Amino acid sequence: MHELTVSPWASLAYLVAGVCFILALRGLSSPASSQRGNRFGIIGMTIAVVTTLVTHVPVAGGMIDRADLYGETWTYDALTIAEILAAIVIGAIIGLVTAKKIAMTAMPQLVAAFHSLVGLAAVLVGVAAYLNPQAFGISDLVVPMIGQPFAVIHPVSRIELGLGVAIGAITFSGSVIAFLKLNGNMGGKPIMLPGRHVINLALLAGILGLIGYFVTDQSAWIFWTITLLSFAIGFLLIVPIGGADMPVVVSMLNSYSGWAAAAMGFTLHNSAMIITGALVGSSGAILSYIMCRAMNRSFISVIAGGFGAVADTSGGGTAIDRPWKRGSAEDAAFLMSQAEQVIIVPGYGMAVAQAQHVLREMGDKLKAEGVRVKYAIHPVAGRMPGHMNVLLAEANVPYDDVFELEDINSEFAQTDVAFVIGANDVTNPAAKTDKASPIYGMPVLDVEKAKTVLFIKRSMGGVGYAGVDNDLFYRDNTMMLLADAKKMVEDIVKALD
Repeated sequence: MHELTVSPWASLAYLVAGVCFILALRGLSSPASSQRGNRFGIIGMTIAVVTTLVTHVPVAGGMIDRADLYGETWTYDALTIAEILAAIVIGAIIGLVTAKKIAMTAMPQLVAAFHSLVGLAAVLVGVAAYLNPQAFGISDLVVPMIGQPFAVIHPVSRIELGLGVAIGAITFSGSVIAFLKLNGNMGGKPIMLPGRHVINLALLAGILGLIGYFVTDQSAWIFWTITLLSFAIGFLLIVPIGGADMPVVVSMLNSYSGWAAAAMGFTLHNSAMIITGALVGSSGAILSYIMCRAMNRSFISVIAGGFGAVADTSGGGTAIDRPWKRGSAEDAAFLMSQAEQVIIVPGYGMAVAQAQHVLREMGDKLKAEGVRVKYAIHPVAGRMPGHMNVLLAEANVPYDDVFELEDINSEFAQTDVAFVIGANDVTNPAAKTDKASPIYGMPVLDVEKAKTVLFIKRSMGGVGYAGVDNDLFYRDNTMMLLADAKKMVEDIVKALD
């Protein structure tokens, strides 16, 4: 077995790739620089992949570092090289087709699906390393007094292997559940299993204990038990988390996928994977923490599978039969054209109807009539972090017109019209008053303080993703505009003309 050596040029290339990934994260922190950030990410990943392909070549007998080739003659494994190139081409085609065809409404599901693939990849790499540790340079051959030689995995490598497989399995099964919830295959309400906290803690303790035992005994039953328990706890952690917390879940799964990649980077002796995984893992954890603070949620509670949550007993799963006012597109056009300031609050309903472009057109017409137009973004509006920002950027809404919750909430009291388009839970006043509500304590946009609230909704029969009715619908200053969001905004634009 040849010890893997690291070429200084490869180390330099991986360092450059890591710098590109840092610049990518920096660029993605703002809509104005997001395209530049994406370019840096593409460049960094291209450098990392090409460097790995150039420095590690399949030869007869296994995969070795190119630095081992000097002074010796090796036969390249053409079949394995062809398989690697074919896998890259197939993956690239799938990625390009998916990127072109995926609707923005399905982007959260796509992100969750990508996270599941990262987790599954980590598990498969771990399985391959366990079954053939010599190919990964993590073992030594031992010849017992009686019997055949066998590979003893280095103790440190067993820790890396156990943690990588565990985190990858948790990421995979948790992301699958998140996908099912986001895609509507499972309800948005929390599924509270009896004794879930005890079960989760017991599974977690069992996984950590087995990883510790794995250091002293590399028996197959230990490795596979760690893998199966990790798949189980990933499922159990995400099932009890409700729809209102799903953006935090997506962010946290992103963090998990990064840590899984970093752990596998140690197994593969690949510094690029370690750097990239650490960046993704830490940035995802920080973003999740920031979002939890914005929602008045406990960070530990969310990542521990809703620890401390209680079943919803408020009975808010269906709309309440109370008096409300209905308006028309002409009413909305008149009220907004006479206003000094209009604040538009987009939500998932806008994403479903793909109404962002016509919404920007409405905003432009109001500006032409001398109306100040601003857009208010809640941190968890939509189904993933930054969902509304991406949609508005796609429609070329000026960045200077878009404001986060903490920057614009104080302006609603001096606003003539708050125009809400499909943002249900993040505008619900019950979050401030109803202690029995599952969204109690979550900071919401103070749209009810505006002189007039125009709320676009398909019907009065539905509820938000968190499964609770919105008290805002029945306020005296609220006018409900019941229709498809895009059709209603198009009618408002016509009425403004």
